[in-house]
Amino acid sequence: MDEIKKVRTAEIIRKTLETDIFIKVTLDGKGTSDIDTGIGFFNHMLTALSKHSGISMTIKVKGDLDVDCHHTIEDTGIALGQALNQALGAKSGIVRYGTAYIPMDESLAMCSLDISNRPFLVFNCDFVNQSCGDYDLCMTEEFFRAFAFNSGITLHINLLYGSNDHHKAEAIYKAVAHALKTAAAYNSDGSTLSTKGVL
Repeated sequence: MDEIKKVRTAEIIRKTLETDIFIKVTLDGKGTSDIDTGIGFFNHMLTALSKHSGISMTIKVKGDLDVDCHHTIEDTGIALGQALNQALGAKSGIVRYGTAYIPMDESLAMCSLDISNRPFLVFNCDFVNQSCGDYDLCMTEEFFRAFAFNSGITLHINLLYGSNDHHKAEAIYKAVAHALKTAAAYNSDGSTLSTKGVL
């Protein structure tokens, strides 16, 4: 088990004609964060994701926000998923599954995930408004799709109820964070939780 417990960290640099992204993650950090995407509400959500998952994150993004927020948010999901996938390595010795219900005032969100190398997203969440600040709420699904498919996670997100869109989104991000914290933790004996022997 001691051989498995190495520092799980990764850096990703992703440059396109639409975005320029640097991400560093440390899975067993203290949930400290240094985040600047140019989108205030998105910074807030990623800070919550970092804090509540215990994954320390540095995220620096320059995107074509003169167009809209789409490329910035989706590409951040891609790069963050790649960073998590790289930091997890072979994914041996982890709990693998995680589920969390998170309330945020009147809103309640649930996330259940499997770090499986079989990416999938189920996203059942409705918003009333178009945006929170400069963050288009429809991009919440796009972010988590990009994140799930690039990290190799089966990700189910359900918003059970709520009325305030800020609270809904925050409950969603925090539910993912807590489920991820459980799933990425080391298990008791270092074994790979799979009948195939590998993930």
